[in-house]
Order: sequence, then structure tokens, then C-alpha cells
Amino acid sequence: MPDKSPATAMYQTPGAIFGRVVIYAILIIAAIYFLIPLFVMVITSIKTMADIRTGQLISWPREVTLDAWKEAWATACIGVKCAGIKGYFWNSVKMVIPSVAISTLVGAANGYVLSMWRFRGSDTFFSCLLLGCFIPFQVILLPMASTLGRLGIAQSIAGLVLVHVVYGLAFTTLFFRNFYVTIPADLVKAAKIDGAGFFRIFWKIILPVSTPIFVVSIIWQMTQIWNDFLFGVAFSGSDSQPVTVALNNLVNTSTGVVKYNVDMAAAIIAGLPTLCVYIVAGKYFLRGLTAGAVKG
Repeated sequence: MPDKSPATAMYQTPGAIFGRVVIYAILIIAAIYFLIPLFVMVITSIKTMADIRTGQLISWPREVTLDAWKEAWATACIGVKCAGIKGYFWNSVKMVIPSVAISTLVGAANGYVLSMWRFRGSDTFFSCLLLGCFIPFQVILLPMASTLGRLGIAQSIAGLVLVHVVYGLAFTTLFFRNFYVTIPADLVKAAKIDGAGFFRIFWKIILPVSTPIFVVSIIWQMTQIWNDFLFGVAFSGSDSQPVTVALNNLVNTSTGVVKYNVDMAAAIIAGLPTLCVYIVAGKYFLRGLTAGAVKG
């Protein structure tokens, strides 16, 4: 039988229906507004240059071709100038995977210690660590370059990994600490009474319930590291440049006619990994990000 309760009837009034229609209309308009640039990029990337010169910005291509995508992906070098982002794309993959893994695991351990194994001065230590969230990238360029040179990993993927791990630890520690303070302390106390040590508690009790905040940390770190340009251009060499630097070089080293279709295809390829991550795991992001917002 249909629900005829007063609460249900209230939500079916003309005013409620009109409000819902307005909300959906605003959401649809906002979605269209943000999707138009992506639509233009995709349409431009499958056009020929002749079609781009004679057509309109959002007009459908008269001839659909993937030649621009092939040219954007394939790496071809003439002298010191290189076109294509294939090799640089894999440089970013090699940089992102260890950077995200190390910063997330170390951040989880830091958050576990700061929330479950309190020690004298832990709050002060945590406050000092949080300063890293507010330090601009430009401030650490010179000292980090000096450090990488002394370690012998300047202009290498290993150096970029170290830079992103160090800079990302403050954020991952904050995420995990705020999440772990919501876990009942009695669980840890009971495990200590049963004789479980630091690592056993972390492995058996804390990690199994940490999936939401791990997703948050992975998405956050991957987005920040993959899209970074400043560290990539400052600390990489010609063989270790990430995809963002290669994309900039591809656009700025064009000779003669600017190939907008190739540039758009390269930009889409460079943005696909983060887009896929958000599509697959985006629903867990806000859930884990708001964990610990009330307690702690």
C-alpha cells in the first residue's frame, strides 16, 4: 500500500516539488558548465587541423580521426626537442606509485602513534608537523635542491619520490590521526592487556578498519603528485621529467602552426589517471575525509 503518512505528504506538496525541481535544475546547469571545457577538449582532439581552422569551437568534426592522439602519445625527438608524452607518462607512473605508497604507510604509522600511543610532547610534535601543510612549495626549492645534491639523487625519479614523500607526510599524518581518534581506545587497551605489541595492534586492529582513510590518502596524494608541475620542473632531469612538464614542453615547443588537436589529446591523456581514480573511488573520498571531524 502507498505510504500516506504526514511526513510523506509534506514532501509531496507543490512547494516541495518546485524546490526539488529548482535544485536539480541548478545541479544540471552546474554540471553542464563544468563539462563544457572537457567536451571542447575531446571534440578538438578528434578533429583535423583543417577542420579546426574552418569550424567553430564546439562544432562536431566533419572527419573523426585519432591521429592527434597517436601523435600526442608517441615520443619522437628531433635534436633536443621532443614531442609526445609516452615516456614522460611512465616517468610519472614510476614516481607516483612509490611516493603514494610510502607517504600513505608512513602517515598511517604516524597517525597511529599520535592517536593511540600518546607520549610527552605528542601534541606539540603534531602541531609542528602540521606546519608542513602550510609551507608554500617555493620555500623549500633551494634547501631541497641542496639536499638532493648531497644525497646524489638530484634530477632523478628517486629524488622526485623523496620530495613528494617529505612534502606529503604532513597531510597523510593529519588524515590518519583524525581518523584514528574516532576508534574506541578500549580496543587498543584490551589488546595491550592481552599482550599485543605495537605492530600487532596496528596490523590486526587498526589497519582492517582503515580502508576509507587509505582511499582518501591515496586519492589526495596521487592527485597532488600527478598534477604537480613546480617540483617536476625544478628537480627533474631530461630523462626523468613527469608528464606535466612534458605537456608544457609539447605546447611551448610547437614550431609554425600550433596543433591544438595534439595539445588537447595530450592534456586529456595526462589527466586520465586522476579522473579514473576519482570515478572508481570518489564515493569513499568525502566519507573518509570527514571522519574525525567531530571527535579529536
